[in-house]
Amino acid sequence: MTAPRRILLTGWFSFHDGEATAGDVLALARVEEVLARAGWPYDVVWSPGFRPQERHLDEVRPERYSHLVFVCGPLHGPLIEGLHRRFAHCTRIAVGTSVIDPGAPAATGFHRVVARDAPGAEPVTDLAAQAPADPARPVVGVILTHGQHEYGAWRRHGLVAERVTRWLAGKDCARLELETRLDTRDWRLCATPAQLSSVLARLDLVVTDRLHGLVLALRAGTPALAVDPVEGGAKVTAQARACRWPALLPAGSVDARGLERWWDWCLGAGREAARGVRREFARGGVRDGVDGLLSALDGSRRPAAGL
Repeated sequence: MTAPRRILLTGWFSFHDGEATAGDVLALARVEEVLARAGWPYDVVWSPGFRPQERHLDEVRPERYSHLVFVCGPLHGPLIEGLHRRFAHCTRIAVGTSVIDPGAPAATGFHRVVARDAPGAEPVTDLAAQAPADPARPVVGVILTHGQHEYGAWRRHGLVAERVTRWLAGKDCARLELETRLDTRDWRLCATPAQLSSVLARLDLVVTDRLHGLVLALRAGTPALAVDPVEGGAKVTAQARACRWPALLPAGSVDARGLERWWDWCLGAGREAARGVRREFARGGVRDGVDGLLSALDGSRRPAAGL
């Protein structure tokens, strides 16, 4: 009986506790594109921790496949050796991989290794470089605080953060966690306001429950989806009003429906609205506390009555 002409695509993203990296998944997409064009039928197996609803390695029947292809990553260790034993009847090929030790069982178990790099061989470009390109996703800065204990019983910071981050996890966007706190010693944080402003200006949207997350996003011309984490509203609500910025949710109304509404607005009409606020800031068209400060200073120079 002739073995079925079907390929099982595997990689480090296939193992139970395997790690799926962006490079691995793009390399896989490149292989899928080529196989589909060539007319080879294939299945992909995924780690249940990464894609629980997809086909998993421990569920497949090896006899259904004539070939096993291992995509990307280093060829080493007992997990790959286990593939050789379980799929011993298959033609086994590794593609776009790194060969660390050509004599290791994980490498020698393949009938053919099409390496991206190996000792004594000229390297080739990684498979991810020419993978099919998807449309760009929104890039979203996330600025949340878990502090502000001065608000006492009115704090809803934990609830707001949990609802916002759970909702964001389901959005098809690139998320970038940011801090307004500056630090000259921690490389993960910006050291100057100009550095943070440079990041904010390159984003499509900022999601924040911080006053300065809202103000600095608008100062950069980037729309902000603001949430006030204090029951009844506090400084975030006041600042949104001062900036005449509508994309605000109170702590008690943070739900997917409200978040989706302002998300759509921020990525639509909100783009121009944010640029308009930036222009107002730049030309001094909004009222802040400086006039009051100068008045207070001028008053302090006048002699007190009776002196």
